[in-house]
Formats: sequence, C-alpha cells, structure tokens
Amino acid sequence: MPPGTSIRTPNTFCGQIIHSVKWVPVVFLMCIVAWSYYAYVFQLCILTVKTFFEKLIYLIIYHFLLVIFLWTYWLTIFTPPATVPRKFLLPPEEFEKMGRTTDETAQRNILENFARTLHVVNRTLNGAVRFCEKCQVVKPDRAHHCSVCGVCILKMDHHCPWVNNCVSFTNYKFFLLFLGYAFLYCFFIDITSLQYFILFWKDLQGNLENSSKFHILFLFVVAAMFCTSLASLFIYHLILVGKNRTTLEAFRHPVFIIRGPDKNGFNLGTMNNFQEVFGDRTLLWFIPVFTSLGDGLVFPTSTDIEMGSNLLMTSQRSE
Repeated sequence: MPPGTSIRTPNTFCGQIIHSVKWVPVVFLMCIVAWSYYAYVFQLCILTVKTFFEKLIYLIIYHFLLVIFLWTYWLTIFTPPATVPRKFLLPPEEFEKMGRTTDETAQRNILENFARTLHVVNRTLNGAVRFCEKCQVVKPDRAHHCSVCGVCILKMDHHCPWVNNCVSFTNYKFFLLFLGYAFLYCFFIDITSLQYFILFWKDLQGNLENSSKFHILFLFVVAAMFCTSLASLFIYHLILVGKNRTTLEAFRHPVFIIRGPDKNGFNLGTMNNFQEVFGDRTLLWFIPVFTSLGDGLVFPTSTDIEMGSNLLMTSQRSE
C-alpha cells in the first residue's frame, strides 16, 4: 500500500464517528437476521409446525443455509481489498516534477516513461496512462480509487454499504456466493412458511390468538422482499461475470491502448470468464474459499484470446 493511504483507519473523533456510522447497514441487516432466526425457529418450527419430521427437516436445512449465508457474508465484509503494490508508486521526485509543470504533454511523458516497466493496457479516454493523484500511483488495469476506503483497489467492482467494504478482486467470489446463499435462505423461509402465511392471513378478519401469527406473517413478507431484491442483484452480477465486466466497467467501458473503449475487452468467453472469478476447480466453486485466478494486476484480454486462436490456426495450416 502506498505511503499515506489507508483503508478505514480514522484518527480523529469525527473520523471515528463516521467510521461507526458506516457499520449501521451491517448492524441493521444482522438485526433482521437475528429476528428472522427467532421468528422461524421458535415461532414457526417449534410453536406452529405440528409434525416432528417436518420440524426436523425444516430446522436442518434452515441452519445449513443460515451458516453458509453468514459465512460468505463474514468473508465479504472482512476480506481486505487488495491495494496497489509499491512498484506502481510514482517516485516522489517524478511526482514533484509533474506538479511543477502545467504542460499536459510533459506530464504524460513522465507517466509513460515510468509505466514502461509495468504491465498496464488500460488508458484514459485521451490515451494517457491512468494515474491517481491521491495515492500517487499508476493504476493497474481495472483498478479504481475508492473514495470511501481512501485508496486504489484492484479490480474494484463497487463499494457496498451493506458489507461496509469494497467488492473487488479479493472478495468478489465471496460477494457472489453471499448473494446466492442469502437468496436461498430467504427463498427457503418463504416456501416453508407460505402455507402458514395463507392460513394466518385468512384469520386477520377474525381473532388472532397469539403473537406467533404476527411474526410468521411479517417473516414471510420480509423474506419475500429480500428474496426479490437479492434475485435481481444476483442475476445482474452473474450476467456481469459471464461478460467479464465489473459494475464500473458496465457503466464506463475500459479503454485500451490500441482499440480504445471496448466493453468486451476482457471477455474471454463465458466459461473462461466464470473460471476467472470462481477458479478452475469445480468442487470449490460453491465453497467460500478464495479460488479466483490471477493476481489482480494482470488480466488476459479478448485480444490475447484472438491472437492465441490465430496462432493455433496458423500452426495447424502449416502442418
């Protein structure tokens, strides 16, 4: 990490207050999960469901989904985002030289000379090397500066307030699994409480005998709301994975040295794109362990794939 940059390390009283406020969405979500546990396990399974076998099946599946959902959520929150290595840090004398001149060509030449030893193919819209003045680093491909974390993040997708962390190279797989398992958690609650929701809803015109009915009615509605939003977000990110784009790249296409802006610049084909995030070991795809390919600095491009295909075709023809 370049000197002078940090991730969520406030050193003033106001900074500590702001740092604490950022955890409010996470605390709120955990309170919802804690209440849903009480409503489902105690009010639904223990007090409402009649047969022992049904209770047992519900509780086993529920706790499995809850554990893996919380496991992926924990990893998404507490996996530190990868920052830019020191080799991308512009030397202080070069940074001062850039500050002393207003000539854009001279500034551009300084960055070009420094970046010659670095593997960077992304550029700004005017073709210049991407540079972060706050971190004083040449930005690696797909890296962006996060104003919340206060540092440049490798393969940054977006900063998510619900996890109080940057979704990026190091935790993108965990984030996707979190969305998927959170959806399954809410969906399971809905399908197993549906019959009781319908039954208790009919009783609204009559006399509600106990508080469990309120909890189950509210549980179904809340789970349905989260289920809908999680499904749409999960599908959206699966589409991005299939096209090998981050959320930022979906709105602003990456710019390359030769061909300029190209929304498919990192598209390697659906399976290769999927493996870049989830890894090439199928058994580990659905387990929350880091298996993403690469180092977060260098990414193969569609041009690399095309060149590889052309070389293969040329060698086959020569044979």
